[in-house]
Amino acid sequence: NSSLRATCSSFLLSLPPALTMSTPLLPGLCLLFSLVLCEPGPLSDVLINRYFIPAVCPREVQSGDFIRYHYNGTFADGRKFDSSYDHSSTFNVEVGKGRLIPGMDKAVLGMCVNERRRIVIPPHLGYGSQGVDNVIPPDTTLYFDVILHDIWNHNDKVQIKTLYKPTVCNRTVQSSDYVRYHYNGTLLNGTLFDSSHNRMKTYDTYVGVGWLIKGMDEGLLGMCVGERRIIIIPPFLAYGETGYGSDIPPQASLVFDILLLDLHNPNDTVSVEKLVSPDSCTRQIETGDFIRYHYNGSLLDGTFFDSSYSRNHTYDTYIGMGYVISGLDQGLLGACMGEIRRVVIPPHLAYGQDGVANKIPPSAVLVFDVHIIDFHNPKDRVQIRPYFKPDACNRTSQINDYVTYHYNASLVDGTQLYTSREFDTPPTFILGSSKTIEGLSQGLFDMCIGEKRILTIPPHLGHGEMGAGDVPGSAVLLFDVELLDSKPGVPEGYLFVWTDKPPANLHKELDSNQDGEILLEEFSRYIKAQVDQGTGRLSPIDDPEKLIEDMFGNQDRNKDGKITPDELKLKTDEDNERIVKDEL
Repeated sequence: NSSLRATCSSFLLSLPPALTMSTPLLPGLCLLFSLVLCEPGPLSDVLINRYFIPAVCPREVQSGDFIRYHYNGTFADGRKFDSSYDHSSTFNVEVGKGRLIPGMDKAVLGMCVNERRRIVIPPHLGYGSQGVDNVIPPDTTLYFDVILHDIWNHNDKVQIKTLYKPTVCNRTVQSSDYVRYHYNGTLLNGTLFDSSHNRMKTYDTYVGVGWLIKGMDEGLLGMCVGERRIIIIPPFLAYGETGYGSDIPPQASLVFDILLLDLHNPNDTVSVEKLVSPDSCTRQIETGDFIRYHYNGSLLDGTFFDSSYSRNHTYDTYIGMGYVISGLDQGLLGACMGEIRRVVIPPHLAYGQDGVANKIPPSAVLVFDVHIIDFHNPKDRVQIRPYFKPDACNRTSQINDYVTYHYNASLVDGTQLYTSREFDTPPTFILGSSKTIEGLSQGLFDMCIGEKRILTIPPHLGHGEMGAGDVPGSAVLLFDVELLDSKPGVPEGYLFVWTDKPPANLHKELDSNQDGEILLEEFSRYIKAQVDQGTGRLSPIDDPEKLIEDMFGNQDRNKDGKITPDELKLKTDEDNERIVKDEL
């Protein structure tokens, strides 16, 4: 009625211009102002109620911007004449270029994305005295509820905001790199349209070769692995006027929250960084060597996938022969014992586009921190390094010698295994016998009494692939040995040997009373005489009396206490007879 109109007009006139145009009202005034907007008198300008303003507004609409917004258009009595919601599409338009009615061109200026406005446009800033046939009568005031979804400008560029950047960044994304990243993709108003996290799978692609929208190609450049950034892309660098499917509208700005997990280039080779170098390195790994090493395996972003330490066992393999991935075959060459190195392997030298199920993603760069425990070659011999030798040395140890020695045994990484000094008496054995590992027997050969040596023994001359006790399989051993004594001995399995040719008729020589039978006394007296004369030698391992008794017992085959000519045989003759039988 006329009184209400008069009240409305006087209220509007009493409000300051800034408040009537853009200032949010207090709750008590909002209800009154909504009544005012319902039945205003003649208006000279647009009326605006900003009834929702987002807390953060990085950008406001200016003349020349393109905007996307939803609206409901009604008359004063609430009847709807148009709505973008009915078209299932936002209204997309350039502001300030005469493509909107003058009142709307003014009313959207200064809006923020997600802001909501109630706008009243008088007829002279709407469709005037002409109206719109069958839609808007002449001289009609228009009411619009507007929510802004997007702003952009043809002068816009890709906007990048770095949320996190690692302190160490050895390499950044370049054009033609292949990257793996996670993302959340939203419209400018925050509506989620896609997420790699929801699929639990990274997005893997080349950069700068046309596989991505132009804005993403640009926005990923310069990123470090582990970096997180927000990339805002205007529509003309995204999906433009057509949009993409039902999720990305036409003329939509896109916002991507990116976490870069991996990058490499198809031209990359293995990268090696020495983390710890030993003080000395007498030999480096070559193709064909067998190595034992510990490792931690991770992805480029630090995600752990495997470790030999967790199994408490080294990884043992040949190098350069295809037993491991190509990148490790290359990356471990030239390493020294005790060295720790980081080997970074591009996917085409690792597990490629397939990866390893549940452990290594497709196209993943791998990082191995490798500690070389030891290595050897199947052709290796015992390495001997004397570090003390007495001035006087009349004789050196020989095969079949009875040797006494001390030793400290360890792995090449310094792990102590065992020492002879823990026992009451030092160990002894016949040099060349099978009573000890072959490498130790070789290493004690040709030593002077009192000499000290370091022996490096490859596993095939040590405890082999299986190891023994505390010795791991395929382990190279270090022995620090000192020769304490060396006596001429006899071959393994022998109790006595002749130092010269034996008598042609040994039974006659042994049978001192020539009665055709040899008793123990005769046998013992004769053997002792040969030892005294130097024509024969007893094994130095046991007591001579016991050895002679054992020798006699071996020849007394029928155990009647005497040896007849038919019973007496040299061990060499027995061995030859046994060989002939085996051959037959």
